[in-house]
Amino acid sequence: MHNDIIFSIFLIFSGAAVLATLSLYTRQSLLVAYIILGVVLGPFGLKLIDDPKVLKEIGDIGIIFLLFLLGLHLEPHNLLKTLKQTTIITMMSAFAFAAIGYALAIAGGFTQADAFVVGACMMFSSTIIALKLLPTTVLHHQRTGEIVISILLMQDIIAIFTLLILHGASSGTLGWFALLRAFIALPLLIIFAFLVERYLLIKIVHRFSRIHEYLFLVAIGWCLGLGQLAEMMNLSFEIGAFVAGISIAQSPIARFIAESLRPIRDFFLILFFFSLGAKIHLSLIDQIWLPAIALAALMLVTKPVIFQQLLGRIAPSKSAGWEIGVRLGQISEFSLLVAYTAENNKLISEAAYALIQITTVITFMVSSYWVVNRYPNPIAFSEKLRRD
Repeated sequence: MHNDIIFSIFLIFSGAAVLATLSLYTRQSLLVAYIILGVVLGPFGLKLIDDPKVLKEIGDIGIIFLLFLLGLHLEPHNLLKTLKQTTIITMMSAFAFAAIGYALAIAGGFTQADAFVVGACMMFSSTIIALKLLPTTVLHHQRTGEIVISILLMQDIIAIFTLLILHGASSGTLGWFALLRAFIALPLLIIFAFLVERYLLIKIVHRFSRIHEYLFLVAIGWCLGLGQLAEMMNLSFEIGAFVAGISIAQSPIARFIAESLRPIRDFFLILFFFSLGAKIHLSLIDQIWLPAIALAALMLVTKPVIFQQLLGRIAPSKSAGWEIGVRLGQISEFSLLVAYTAENNKLISEAAYALIQITTVITFMVSSYWVVNRYPNPIAFSEKLRRD
């Protein structure tokens, strides 16, 4: 097992380096290179890495650190203010995207259960793609960043409750008790985090602020510890990591921690995108390629249009509303988790699961390419657009 893991990491990062080089020469997004590599080396390709589950779990750590870093950049007061403005917008847009996904699935001959899950998966945008391509300058200084983040946060909360409903449906109940428990658990987690930060963490940080290794260790422990607590409270590890970041966002060490964790985050995110490509069911692609392309095209086109209309009053301008829609134009990694949960509990067919997978990957590729070549982002090919 030890040698297998080392060999797998060797294949992933060596292959990623080669494909990333080709991607840069052909002006493609690096994220596309990682996904394609997963398809090529994974169990439905050359089968050189036939157990991507372990690597996917490692890749999930990248999401955790990404959300922790996101929280570090957000002032709690500003986040709450923006959330109040975007909650209704997020709910309305989620309903619209779900209706589009449901209608297309029904038109494609899928069952009612399949169509409901397909529709649910269309509600969300990718936190990873959106934030990976959102420069720090936008995150800190422009309202665009605040709106993107607040919408993603609301979508993630909706996704968590969607998962709770699916778990309840698989056990024969609607899971209303689980939903109520989650509504209570989230505010309790937030209160706990801010109390610990105010009366314990901040004192430790001030006393040992010159020992950078210790600060780094405390940040990692706080992130993972609060994430584990959130998991025990039936929320999610990701939500816990996000709350951990927000709770110390006002600390003077927040910037130092953010800079220190970037390389770790990027390492695990490469593994995440590889595992995403490795899980694509190529054996079913001949059955679902047409509805997948149609559904992906609808999402990529309608998301910018709908968000531009709904954000008319709070976006800085119409063009900013369109940009937000483009940045949120893909489907989410949460959609893959929702689809996996439904398929694992025999709530949807394998074809519907493959449809969601292929559609998600298509939107990942097209959306990231669109943003990389059109809007400011950290990995742009143009010097004019490159913003870290």
